[in-house]
Amino acid sequence: MGVDLQLDEAIVRLLEANEITDQAVLQRLLAAEGHAPSQSTLSRHLKRLSIQKVGGRYQRVEPGPAAPTQAITVIEAPPNLLVLKTSPGYAQAVALMVDRSAAIPGLAGTVAGDDTIFIAVKDPELLLEVREQVEQLLRLA
Repeated sequence: MGVDLQLDEAIVRLLEANEITDQAVLQRLLAAEGHAPSQSTLSRHLKRLSIQKVGGRYQRVEPGPAAPTQAITVIEAPPNLLVLKTSPGYAQAVALMVDRSAAIPGLAGTVAGDDTIFIAVKDPELLLEVREQVEQLLRLA
């Protein structure tokens, strides 16, 4: 599934030509031009294009700092430890995300500093599985 550049171009052009205050309005304008993105597809395109609702209307904005999960390295430390390296200041937020995820059976818990997280795994045989689930949660895989 590739990036739909024609849809991206249509979105940018329509936003530059119109004051659009609602995604449903943008969807109707796109449909009139032969594009039929679902609401979730449209939202993904808006996010990727750095388009946000500002002052009640959609417009392009300068991207802010990287999200906490965009610069993470995962290192296995057998038998039952994963080490995550994050950008400075993000470790605690990422660790909280991991701790609160109910989708990671085998997770014993996390300890976070400023840019490093230790993830303890209950059973050493689950180390790879927990790593994959953490990467999926953080969308690193």
